[in-house]
Amino acid sequence: MPHVERGMTVGLFGGSFNPPHQGHQLVAEIALRRLGLDQLWWMVTPGNPLKSHNDLAGLGERVELSRRMAPGPKVKITAFEAAHDLHYTAQTLAFVKLRNPGIHFVWIMGADNLRQFHKWQDWRAIAETFPIAVIDRPGSTLAYLSSKMAKAFSHARVDENHAALLPFLRAPAWTFIHGPRSSLSSSAIRSARATNKPARS
Repeated sequence: MPHVERGMTVGLFGGSFNPPHQGHQLVAEIALRRLGLDQLWWMVTPGNPLKSHNDLAGLGERVELSRRMAPGPKVKITAFEAAHDLHYTAQTLAFVKLRNPGIHFVWIMGADNLRQFHKWQDWRAIAETFPIAVIDRPGSTLAYLSSKMAKAFSHARVDENHAALLPFLRAPAWTFIHGPRSSLSSSAIRSARATNKPARS
């Protein structure tokens, strides 16, 4: 787990990153800038319980590719979930909170995940552990209006003009941040590789 000092603001950006791409890089850059973060933990997970693992690259490979993609020294690439046998986001956030008192954390996720967020294990507990910043992704801009999570926690939504306050708010609190978007996706890249065609950005 990356080193932090009390009072820091830290974004938690988790995923299988199979493979990492410029869309992930863009989400990290937007989160760092709009939330005013001291660090962003790019957390490479052992796997994704909602996805098939048939084409999952090795953890070491995904970590190394993520290091090459990291946009600057504030982004810390880590795979601590594998070392601590953490398989679900709710488990990870509870673990992080327990181990890091005095740190202001924000969960970062792309808007494409918001549509299925209610399928994640203990999704309400996730929303009630740390504030959440949802970063816009192609085809998912309206997810902040239509998703089950957005409706369930509509009372806790923060205007994106006040996004920099999010790390200091008590959960549940979330915001949707618009900005530049990349149409790249890990699944499209894997499919393109399988057919020897370039993935479109």
